[in-house]
Amino acid sequence: MIAFAVSITKPEAYRRHAEPGIRLAAEPDSEVWPFSASGSIFRSYNLLLDKAAARDDLEALVLVHQDAEIVDPDFARKARAALGDPDVGVVGCVGAVGVRSIAWWEGSVTWGSFIHRYEEHGGGDLPAFSWNAAEAPPYSQLGEVDTVDGFVLVLPPWTVRNIRFDETLGELHGYDFDFCLQVREAGKKVITQDFKVIHNHSLELVSNPDTWAEAHMRVAEKWDGRMPGVGTGPGDWKHRARRAEADAAVSRAAAVSSDLQAEAALKEINESLSWRLTAPLRGVNAMRRALGAKRQRRKLPIR
Repeated sequence: MIAFAVSITKPEAYRRHAEPGIRLAAEPDSEVWPFSASGSIFRSYNLLLDKAAARDDLEALVLVHQDAEIVDPDFARKARAALGDPDVGVVGCVGAVGVRSIAWWEGSVTWGSFIHRYEEHGGGDLPAFSWNAAEAPPYSQLGEVDTVDGFVLVLPPWTVRNIRFDETLGELHGYDFDFCLQVREAGKKVITQDFKVIHNHSLELVSNPDTWAEAHMRVAEKWDGRMPGVGTGPGDWKHRARRAEADAAVSRAAAVSSDLQAEAALKEINESLSWRLTAPLRGVNAMRRALGAKRQRRKLPIR
């Protein structure tokens, strides 16, 4: 039995996004556990893990964000295929390697089979580079990664019964990265799978820089020296150095958000009705400018 679980803070978001996606992905014997959030996402997910761990018939637990909509009718088969390897401990649809901190997007993202759907600028979609596998770049590949984004997590029974989210790290940020590190430290693999998901999320990556920076520092402190490449850097790690790195990562996240905002704004302009209606006129004007330039060149004296 594959169970689907959601920690809900905004019931309307769950009804609009996660619920219809789960209905599409669920099998006749699947169980769905919509759970009113209890404190942090760390705490809420641990309660759901405890519930799933008590089931002897559990094949997988799927943790879904309330704003994530599964749009893959083949989801269950793909989940079973990914978990066919007994060494797999976590499966997601977005993953990266070379990740040093909770700012996982600063690593090398190797897979992303999702659409980022936003409401700013009148709304729109930004498909990730692996949404259409046929058009994905050469570096895009399924397989083992350092971490996955936590908006959809597929967990096998071993992980459900042996790993828990670290409730000391904060309220929200870093829960997925720390969880993946725990799984890897236990000798299991974190992998990506071609799940098709729509993440209905603001273009702003970090909504609260202060709490994000605190989580960044706590995760770095926890894993310093325990996992190669994570929480390490030149010289001794002091509080000010960690804070500086966290602040720098927040700044880079803000820059990525700005890029997303700009891309969305440009997309809105290009797809607007006025832009489409004036396309023929712009084409004629471009031809006129080209002809004018050609005539001008003919008038220039030969040197």
